[in-house]
Amino acid sequence: MLQSQIAPWRICLIAGALLALHQVFSRKISRFKTSVVLLALLVGAMVMSFRQVSLERSEIHKLIGNEVTLDFQAVSDPKAIAGGRISLIARAKGVPVRVIGFGKELLPSQNFRAHGKLVESKEPRVAALFLTWEPIEEIKDPNQIQILFGNIRAGLREVSRDAPLIPGMVLGDTSLQTPEFTTAMRRAGLTHLTAVSGANFAIVSSFVLWLMQYPIKRIRIRLLVTALILIAFVGLVRPSPSVLRAAAMAAVVIFSKSNNQRSDSLPSLGFAIAIVVIADPWQSKDPGFALSVLATAGLLLIAPRINAPKLVAEPIAASLLCAPVIVSLSGYLSLTSIFANILAAPLVAPITILGFISALAPPIAPMLISIAKVPANWITKIAFMAAEPAVLQLKSALLIVFFALLLWWFRKWWILILVFVLVLTFLQRWPNNDWQIANCDVGQGDAMVLKVNTRSAVVIDVGSDPAVIDQCLKSLRIEEIPLLILTHPHQDHIGGFIGAIKNRRVVKVLSKAQRGEQIQVGNLRIEILWPDGAIHNFTDNGGEGSEINNQSIVALVSAPDYTLLTTGDIEPDAQSMITVPKVKFLKVAHHGSRYQNLNFNRMADPDLAIVSVGKENPYGHPDKQTLKLFRKVLRTDQDGAIAIDPKKMSISSSKVGVLGLPVLWRIA
Repeated sequence: MLQSQIAPWRICLIAGALLALHQVFSRKISRFKTSVVLLALLVGAMVMSFRQVSLERSEIHKLIGNEVTLDFQAVSDPKAIAGGRISLIARAKGVPVRVIGFGKELLPSQNFRAHGKLVESKEPRVAALFLTWEPIEEIKDPNQIQILFGNIRAGLREVSRDAPLIPGMVLGDTSLQTPEFTTAMRRAGLTHLTAVSGANFAIVSSFVLWLMQYPIKRIRIRLLVTALILIAFVGLVRPSPSVLRAAAMAAVVIFSKSNNQRSDSLPSLGFAIAIVVIADPWQSKDPGFALSVLATAGLLLIAPRINAPKLVAEPIAASLLCAPVIVSLSGYLSLTSIFANILAAPLVAPITILGFISALAPPIAPMLISIAKVPANWITKIAFMAAEPAVLQLKSALLIVFFALLLWWFRKWWILILVFVLVLTFLQRWPNNDWQIANCDVGQGDAMVLKVNTRSAVVIDVGSDPAVIDQCLKSLRIEEIPLLILTHPHQDHIGGFIGAIKNRRVVKVLSKAQRGEQIQVGNLRIEILWPDGAIHNFTDNGGEGSEINNQSIVALVSAPDYTLLTTGDIEPDAQSMITVPKVKFLKVAHHGSRYQNLNFNRMADPDLAIVSVGKENPYGHPDKQTLKLFRKVLRTDQDGAIAIDPKKMSISSSKVGVLGLPVLWRIA
């Protein structure tokens, strides 16, 4: 049991040991201090194991699978999630529990009662997941400190309503940020600015330390006052694991800079790591922990060695060390992130300081925020500009390490290596054929694109994520949509609507149609085969959401080089009422679910069937028996985005490259 729990710590222990041994052999730190660092890491591993065992033996864990009424005390702020629900961590019967339900604005330390069901949770730091469908009952107000902090946060949020970046940069409050803005920040490599990080604490603490030099002359007293304010700031932004981690990393930077002792920076970082993991051992499994440590290490170790101004050297150093972790999380590396960070770096401190003062001094907040909005708007523009260029998608973060080692070992041939990589990248692009039919990889959803001309296409459904469909249409170079068909109003078919129409001319949107309608778009003739306009009862056929699914628009597309049948999510009852001809291509109904009419698919008899489906989806799509109905099947969960040239019957897949080899990296 203990061995399995300690296993995730091996990387931390190895890293800590290497750092400590480096210091011993360089004679910059005593063996005693080294032993303390290693001992702290070992203690952290043991604490994690014991805490995990205590969670598994808790009363809450024993109640998993039961409906119960529990009293909770909120630990974290609630976060809004899909469907109007909230998610927060709260304590019940002495152990942490993840609570998801429909509730009000709760503050940490607030007590509430709820009735729901306890289920198993994959989140290691909690004993269970509590799901409630009933209103949460507040039974005790939060303490006065949390009320004060809550009012400060609400005040800054209100005064910054038209500048959502400011609350995020100052207090980590991202509630005002739109999904479009969040996506842009992520693609630009600027997400770290909208979450409380070591940089926030370093800026605030450095500002306070600078202020204290006038009334207080002794450095030790100034450091003590700064530490107290840092503790208060932790309470203001909420002492979540990420915040505590950021505070520890910032303390290392401040201590090192204040004492001008760069030789102590590495062991200080080691001690900070040890303190964090002992206080919260599950940090070792949190990618944010790795990012904080690597970014701090970059500032301390690499930035001073870069022959460039500080504002340029620090973003480069942090980006270089964090790149492998960022790739492992997002699957891509922004080609513009370093430039975006360099441009944004000088603007961070003014926004943070002005926002911090505004939060503590409401009377002058409107004036200060109006000033802070100027650099905040600049960062917003930088983010959207940097998000436009293509990113480098990598299947594994180890590729970055491999490329770095390759260039280091054969640095005399770096031009040839670079040319080889660029040529291979070009050959692995998607699409790499003269496509006419494309099926975007939108996860568990549908999104098909039919080319009309070079920059124009008919789009049938748009998936659930605006950013994903927007990126797919960019890859296909689509600037105009003469016809956008939304087969039925389910999120996985219409949720990406805003992304599909973004910066594109849309002539017509078709969400309601009737059998017999015909639409001509360029050389594409589209005939509506379903619905038939009659009233049917599809509620008892054993399907999934049958009433809406069976009203999906079914279209027969005829082009000079192909015929295509698109089917939305229709199920057997509707399929049995539709007569279809033999077609060259078929978009299999309802993501290849088991609810299929054999005669319907037998009549279509496609040369190639396309299944638009998400990897490891909870519905079990596609069904094995359904796949056996067709001679050849392409599926987005295995092949990725698909582009077909019907003339040559060539297929371009985003996951399969030249010579049938898997695509390890590509520009997208």
